[in-house]
Amino acid sequence: MSFFAVSSRAINRTMKSKLTRTSGLAISSLRFVTICASAPVHIFWVASGMAAEPVTSNYELKPLSLPGATGVVTLDYFAYDRSTGRLWVPASNTGSVDVIDEATDAVSQVTGFQTGEVELRGRKIKLGPTAVSIGDGVVYIGNRGDSSLCIIDAHTLERGECLQVAPPSAGRAAAPDGVVYVAATRELWITTGAPPLGIASADKSIQVFDASDPRHLKLKTKIPLDGSAEGYAVDNQRGLFYTNIEEAGKTVAIDVRSHKVVAEWKVHDDLQGLTLDSARGFLFVACGDHVVSLDVAHGGGLIDSLVTGPGLDNIDFSSDQKLLYAAASVTATLSIIEVGDDGKFHLKALVPTVKGARGVVAGKGETAYLIDPAEGRILKLMHK
Repeated sequence: MSFFAVSSRAINRTMKSKLTRTSGLAISSLRFVTICASAPVHIFWVASGMAAEPVTSNYELKPLSLPGATGVVTLDYFAYDRSTGRLWVPASNTGSVDVIDEATDAVSQVTGFQTGEVELRGRKIKLGPTAVSIGDGVVYIGNRGDSSLCIIDAHTLERGECLQVAPPSAGRAAAPDGVVYVAATRELWITTGAPPLGIASADKSIQVFDASDPRHLKLKTKIPLDGSAEGYAVDNQRGLFYTNIEEAGKTVAIDVRSHKVVAEWKVHDDLQGLTLDSARGFLFVACGDHVVSLDVAHGGGLIDSLVTGPGLDNIDFSSDQKLLYAAASVTATLSIIEVGDDGKFHLKALVPTVKGARGVVAGKGETAYLIDPAEGRILKLMHK
């Protein structure tokens, strides 16, 4: 995912998206379906100028400042650990990982992560840890600053060993992007590059580490792809890993045991995050200015689509509440979407946020968290 408050690529390409789309079907040795959205696209008018069906909100946002933040913090991936009730936030350029207690909102820090200065779009910025995944009693942190992967005890917050994903001299194309624990196989999968910013993965592959000993990782294999992996969702029940292939504008399913691509869907040409309702077999994909629902339990057909506004990044689904969360950074709104047993969308609430707030993680109950990179803080969503 992009690690700036707003990705200009996402904005520019979103403006090109159309509300009327065609659909088609192609069959090959893989299941490959073109679904550029034959389902109705639901549009809700809001105060920011999208149109005019009022949507009431019984939610409020509480800002949580990150320690040491004096301006922009290059936030990207963050994760909620249900077993401990903690939110893990890699705070990149501060050189720390911030850990927020859901009950008290107290913030602890794991410090000492290496940062590095990189040039991006003609200016130099400082990067450090930007990726996180909750493992078996540990938390894995990906660091763009030195292309490393570090292990932290999920309970004591004590740092363990770190290993190099690539030499720092290999640049941002080889640095870790997404870090994903796959419980079904006890593996850690790592994507590289920064595809939304035009930085393709150096080798167009996913690195797979053996995590059978959670505190001591070993490189196991690489999964070759025909482009850069962007975003992810894991279905441990069915043994599938979903990701977007940036250059091809498609979403793929990879068998976590054979490490082979087993299905592909042409969803949209501007893809961001993914999330999953594994119990009912629905995959949700952020596409420019809208989200779609795919019936991946039955071939991946398009079920529904709903316009949220441009500037989407990581989206998330609460399996307990059956709610999908999607934050649009350009329109400064958070869509809270009920998902029915048929996979259809119903907009429950549209919550005003702030410009640049993007990326959302579901917490306990109806609590959720958004990143606000411009102000160096987390926004905690709570039901009134």
